[in-house]
Amino acid sequence: VQLQASGGGLVEPGGSLRLSCAASGDTLNSYTVAWFRQAPGKEREGVSVSRNSGGGWRTYYSESMKGRVTASRDKAKNTVSLQMNGLNSDDTAVYYCAAGFPILSSQWDSRNYRHWGQGTLVTVSS
Repeated sequence: VQLQASGGGLVEPGGSLRLSCAASGDTLNSYTVAWFRQAPGKEREGVSVSRNSGGGWRTYYSESMKGRVTASRDKAKNTVSLQMNGLNSDDTAVYYCAAGFPILSSQWDSRNYRHWGQGTLVTVSS
């Protein structure tokens, strides 16, 4: 599957952005799909992980962004989106979408994702 992330840009503190991850070549329905981010000089960290669970689709959020982000899936468009609210300067980073089949205990480890989008830059600044 090929992934393309979009939606990044410059936003003022307290603002919102909606990132999208469009897939081609395969359907995302069976994949675990995650959003990661990497700020300058920092390691890549997970933002959200969405996976098939109990017949549905369950999303896990990082502690740093819980309550400020919501991941959603559009099966018809084969896309996954990340709505981010209440952004602050610490959220400035390149955001990546990724897809793979990590086990639950290792879903936050970026090494367990085979497919990656190219990244989209989010800059939070006044």
